[in-house]
Amino acid sequence: MDVLQISIAAMPFLLSLASRTRKAIAPCLLTSILTVLLSGEPHRAVIAWCVGVLIAAVALRERLRTI
Repeated sequence: MDVLQISIAAMPFLLSLASRTRKAIAPCLLTSILTVLLSGEPHRAVIAWCVGVLIAAVALRERLRTI
């Protein structure tokens, strides 16, 4: 994997760092790691990545709601 693919795989984790609550960081980190590990099987990697982005998006939305 090159740097671009790893940075895209880490996007859920990076988005979760912007959330106010720290509860979303661990699941997003786990899904990012799973995405990298499953990169040989693209369909499974996409599912793990989508779950991570969904968790991070909900956490980010909750932060924006409180502002």
